[in-house]
Amino acid sequence: MSERVRVALVGSTGLIGRSIIEEANASDQIQLIAISRREIRVPDGVKMEMILADPSEWDEVLKTVRPISLINALGTTWKRAGKDEEAFRAVDYDLVLETARNAVAAGCERMVTISSVGASLQSKNFYLRVKGEVERDLAKVGMKRLDILRPGLLKGSRQSDFRVGEGLAKIASPLIDPLLRGTKSAYRSIDARMVAQGALELSLRKAAGKFPHDNDGIRRAARDWNNRTS
Repeated sequence: MSERVRVALVGSTGLIGRSIIEEANASDQIQLIAISRREIRVPDGVKMEMILADPSEWDEVLKTVRPISLINALGTTWKRAGKDEEAFRAVDYDLVLETARNAVAAGCERMVTISSVGASLQSKNFYLRVKGEVERDLAKVGMKRLDILRPGLLKGSRQSDFRVGEGLAKIASPLIDPLLRGTKSAYRSIDARMVAQGALELSLRKAAGKFPHDNDGIRRAARDWNNRTS
């Protein structure tokens, strides 16, 4: 058996992060190391390593772990940031970029980052504009491969941080999704578990370059993951 690929995960307490932890156990090709600010409940039987550290210490953690791939699922919300632009950027931009740079310094070659459909430097929406900025600047940190996932509305059960608007959108998604066609199909809902599978699959790919993935691309990667682990 070939040596397992060391994959570091940041953002393990969120919906996608928890899904990645659950899905990673399906493959013996990945050695998952979650780096977190706080402890989370890990499902029974999951084989992984959890390192608790303040973000100011993540550079030293990454030097010790020396991951080949980094999966970024970090993200806050406008409400949790106190509706403060600087507080929001501190997580979704500053911490993401700092972690990526520290990972490169530790020898990391590949990164998968969870962005959002509609991310754009030209967006009038602050959230989407920040996502566009971080996508742009991650391409400059020196990763040999960068995969950018831009999922639509995420479906899944959050353990905390319930979002009223998102909850209502999930209820309506079976009616709305079929109406979203053509370029609008990228805004359709997608299961967080599928995004997690896609992220794990892409973390193993070696071809150099920058690769954006909408819902369709995420689903293709998820299918490859399921074929790999079946």
